[in-house]
Order: sequence, then C-alpha cells, then structure tokens
Amino acid sequence: MNHLKIGVMVESFRLSTYDGIVKAAEVGAKGIQIYTRKETHPDQLSVQQRKNLLSYIRSFGLTVSALCGDFGGFGLEKAEENPEKIRQIKKAIDMAVDLETNIVTTHIGTIPVDEVDPVYRILFNACAELAKYAEKAGVTFAIETGPEASLTLKKFIEAINSKALGVNFDPANLRMVTGEDSVYAAENLKKYIVHVHAKDGIQLQKIAPVKIYHFFAGENPDNIDIDDYFKEVPLGKGQVDFPGFINVLRGSGYDGFFTIEREVGNNPFQDIKDAVTFLENLRL
Repeated sequence: MNHLKIGVMVESFRLSTYDGIVKAAEVGAKGIQIYTRKETHPDQLSVQQRKNLLSYIRSFGLTVSALCGDFGGFGLEKAEENPEKIRQIKKAIDMAVDLETNIVTTHIGTIPVDEVDPVYRILFNACAELAKYAEKAGVTFAIETGPEASLTLKKFIEAINSKALGVNFDPANLRMVTGEDSVYAAENLKKYIVHVHAKDGIQLQKIAPVKIYHFFAGENPDNIDIDDYFKEVPLGKGQVDFPGFINVLRGSGYDGFFTIEREVGNNPFQDIKDAVTFLENLRL
C-alpha cells in the first residue's frame, strides 16, 4: 500500500498559526493548509515575514499543501462585492507563491444549473479572471465542492477552460449538503482535483444547497436550523466512502494531499490525531 500524503488545516486546532504548526507535526502530518485571514492575511505578512513563516514550517518537516483564500460571505455570487473579493484572492495567490505552494482553494458560492441565471455569469466572469491570474503565477485556483452537484461543477470548469482552474474535493460537503456519493463525485471530477479535504459527515435531511450556504453567509429568510440537515462527524463515522473515492483518485494519478479539516467537536487535537490514524490505517 502506498502511504497517503496527510495534511491538516492548521486552523482546525483552534490555536494561533504558529501553535497549530507545532500540533500538526505532533499528530504526524506532513503538510498544512493555511487560511489567508487574521494573522496570516496577506496584508499582515511582509515578504520577509512570509520567508520566516515558511522557514518555521519547514523546521518541523512540514510543507504547505495549499492556502485557503476564502473571505466569507456569499463567495463570488455578488457582483458588487467581487472587485474587492477578487483583489483579496489575487493577494492570496501571490502569497501562495511566496510560501511555495501552487494551490489556493475557496468557496465561490453556489453555481446555478441554469446557465442563463445571472449568478452563473457573475461566477463565471470572476473565476475566469482569477484563473487567468493564477495561471500567470503558476498556481491552481481550486473551487471547493459542496454547494452544487459534481456534474454541475465539472461543466462550469470545462466552460471556463483554463488549466489553472481545479477542484478542492471535500467529500463531506458533498454528502452533507447535496447528498452525493463521494465515489460518484470523484469519478466526475477526478481530472480536476488538486487538493482533498479529509472530512466526514452525515446528511440528516435534504434542503436546497443554496439555502445552506446562504445561511452561513448570514441570510436565513426561512429561519432554518442548520443542525436539522447535516452533521459533521469524525473520519470513518459518517457516510463518506474513503477507500472508494481514494481508489478512484489513485487510479487517476492523484498524488496530492489529503488534508484533515475538523470544524466541530470539543477536542480538535484528539479528533485530528484520530483522523491521521484512520487515514494511515486504510486498507487500499
């Protein structure tokens, strides 16, 4: 069995970035993903500070698997917000180069199935611009899965037709929100997957995915209780078929990171440590 490249989203430890790096090494990870916000926002780190951060990461035998250039809200769905959002994501792309990673991930919003929907064109234009910028920097701008079906995302990426546009595959998001099987989704998207979030979850009942993502953006006209619809659980305790989708990716030649993301729970360090063990013990 070939061993997986296991990473950790450093913010999942709920510590400072530097303390999270220490914990990532303690659990046996080989890489980390970093959010570009707060203390690690591009505006907060000079070129020299970025070099210092990279040196610190390397001192623990770690590498940067990706940056998460996610600035919240409705992603890139709102045309009036996009000039500033795009500017910020471009800064994240520049910082990725400095931290010697070639992947920047983000949630862009919910891609409509209908291409005549105005939101589709807004997302298309924003992602095309970011992909063009990323290509010049030697970076892949990776859209995170979850808000839409995998075939909708695949069609969207192929319509933009840029080698710098890819997928951050989060099988738990797909399962919890769309109800989509991880193996089926991996088959559809395997050509474009450049980074994977190792996360597990359970869909409790169906709801329009756009309502879930708009809830997190602060819009809840139907007064839904998010806990009625899905639950994130430790790896191996949910509905994600890890051996199945990993085998699909291996068959397609994927050799990137499986980066653990833990957004809930009272003991993130133990949950992440257990997740590393789970991934290491998979029989593939």
